[in-house]
Amino acid sequence: MSTDDRLSHLSAAEKAALTGGGDFWHTAAVAGVPAITLTDGPHGVRLQRTGDGAGLLDSEPATCFPPAVALGSTWDPELVHRVGAALGEEARAMGVSVLLGPGVNLKRTPLGGRNFEYYAEDPLLTGVLAVEWVRGLQDRGVGASLKHFAVNSQETDRMRVSADVDERTLHEVYLRAFRRVVREARPWTVMCAYNKVNGVHASEHRWLLTEVLRDEWGFDGLVVSDWGAVVDRVAAVRAGLDLTMPGPDTAGDEALVRAVEDGALDPAALDTAAARVLALVDRAVAGADPGATYDVDAHHALAREAASRAVVLLRNEGGLLPLPREGASVAVIGEHARTPRYQGGGSSRVTPTRLDDALAEITALTTAPVAFAAGYALDGDDDGSLAAEAVETARAADVAVVFIGTAEETEGRDRDSLDLPPARVALVERVVAANPRTVVVLSNGAVVRTAPWDRAVPALVEAWLLGQAGGGAVADVLFGVVNPSGRLAETIPLALADHPSHLDFPGEAGHVRYGEGLHIGHRGFDARGQEVAYPFGFGLSYTTFSYGAATASEVDGGVEVRVPVTNDGDRDGREVVQVYGSVPGSAVRRVPRELKGFACVEIPAGRTAEVVVRVPRADLEHWDPRLGRWVVEGGEHVFEVGASSRDLRTAVAVVVEGDDTRVPLTADSTLGEWRADPRGAEVLERAFAESGGGLGVLADSQVSAFLGSLPLSRLGAFPGSPFDAGVVAELVARVES
Repeated sequence: MSTDDRLSHLSAAEKAALTGGGDFWHTAAVAGVPAITLTDGPHGVRLQRTGDGAGLLDSEPATCFPPAVALGSTWDPELVHRVGAALGEEARAMGVSVLLGPGVNLKRTPLGGRNFEYYAEDPLLTGVLAVEWVRGLQDRGVGASLKHFAVNSQETDRMRVSADVDERTLHEVYLRAFRRVVREARPWTVMCAYNKVNGVHASEHRWLLTEVLRDEWGFDGLVVSDWGAVVDRVAAVRAGLDLTMPGPDTAGDEALVRAVEDGALDPAALDTAAARVLALVDRAVAGADPGATYDVDAHHALAREAASRAVVLLRNEGGLLPLPREGASVAVIGEHARTPRYQGGGSSRVTPTRLDDALAEITALTTAPVAFAAGYALDGDDDGSLAAEAVETARAADVAVVFIGTAEETEGRDRDSLDLPPARVALVERVVAANPRTVVVLSNGAVVRTAPWDRAVPALVEAWLLGQAGGGAVADVLFGVVNPSGRLAETIPLALADHPSHLDFPGEAGHVRYGEGLHIGHRGFDARGQEVAYPFGFGLSYTTFSYGAATASEVDGGVEVRVPVTNDGDRDGREVVQVYGSVPGSAVRRVPRELKGFACVEIPAGRTAEVVVRVPRADLEHWDPRLGRWVVEGGEHVFEVGASSRDLRTAVAVVVEGDDTRVPLTADSTLGEWRADPRGAEVLERAFAESGGGLGVLADSQVSAFLGSLPLSRLGAFPGSPFDAGVVAELVARVES
């Protein structure tokens, strides 16, 4: 039976019920339509043991893969695809039809409470990785839920705050990753955000949910609300939202029926929403496999691999790392080594199938003596004796490895500070004084301020929140089982006040102004030429890489960049080759350089690889608010290639054919705009010449420049002007004919 036939057999009340949840985690079972399960991700399947929302932290065991803060630092789409596929296998085995992820909101501020759930501060890196996560998941017959649509970059007042963003920034920065994933990976669902966008709730934002998502991008799936995001069911359905969660929502169902009956809601809108729910249920049923299982051990091994690839080596003075696996005693300092921080708080919190700790894994990897001292209490209740013990333990060892981190990052609350707890920093300083051969390992869900204490630390390892296998992954990197290849997906500033978002976060009176515009993250630091602690894209290796001269050519309207990269060391390693683009002399305002492409490449010791990075034409586009569309600016485009946004080794220029960017002239166009347009200048000069005095003086270039910002229609306001409304209309018709 077709969807239309099935709809024709449903009453308005049944259609309304279909567009609301049956309970906290299931769609409604209505008139023979089965319920399906949606549940939290995105770094693990959080299937609650109860289905009513109670027992929020009581969920079935599942692999806790590295959260997005770590996956983003791998810069490896293939690895992220494999993680997505493993999540799909687990979701299918647990009877889950839609996993709520990935999160592709950008890290606008380092204080964002959910930054650990997001990939990067950059829209291209975020989008490329998320495409592969979705493809991997959906290849296993489980639907993704791309979230949170849109501009959900803070937790402060998250249910009500209006993110106020200019049109160009909205398209080029905050919607761009969503656009890429929708077009390239075709997610089954998109989840609307809690917040408002330019004054309108995302759940009721027709421009977002219909005009952009469906009409412009071609999305053909279902739009689901974030849990509790819908304020008005009727307004939401009218805007293009299909499924309100959680449920049941009897009052909302009844409101929809009344709105249809009294003409306030087009019946077709309710039919469309119900049809999309039916389509989602059909896809879920087709993808289900009641006999599905997954390999718990293999998934733990994948989690360890992904976590080790996410570790970013920030400092390694004197080649202190990797540590020898025999002959050098190790002091492991810090409670986090024994009690790991491996995920953030909130809806993505997973009950792991097992949990590695770094202390046990370090002990297993070395034959030398390993001593442990807690150094601090996680609850902060310490009289100083723990730190004193840790200092003496470090003094007695050949090498000290100190584990410190943030107290907590969680959904629902933004961070108050960029700093680590002062007592943890003081512990590091005392340990380094006692043992100069000290390695510091960070455990945090977003960047922390490392200046100035990191200058005294010879080796600094950014280990993020790494999931259930993070302890083993850190040990693998420390002892050189894995050559670190992680790269920063967000800039580490010297101070919070340096950050581009600082003066416009978190807003007030229900509004947060995105005043930095296009200059989010590394773009803003680069635009100001500002010193940072560690730049976007940065990360060290146990080997070194050199770059040859880049070449580039135009291919299919885009650009293909090639560069030879040589592993100059004696260890196999991975390099993340990054391509940044700019348009010298651009007619529009641009950031100094934008990430345009990248490649994570494994290169054996002593070998050279020709690395190819393709930049599709869509990634050369900018949004033109005058035309209301994407355009490519013609002319010379420069592509700089290197190892970070501040370590650019070679550059190449390519002439790119541009799009037609001529803006139609109107009565409201200025004299300057008319004169800048060849056809407009011709029509205008002829009109001036025929004016017989009066405004003929405007033909003088100096006078014309002086009055260049005057709209053509305003000429009629000058005494004796022959340019009345009729003449102006005639000029407009003539120039656009």
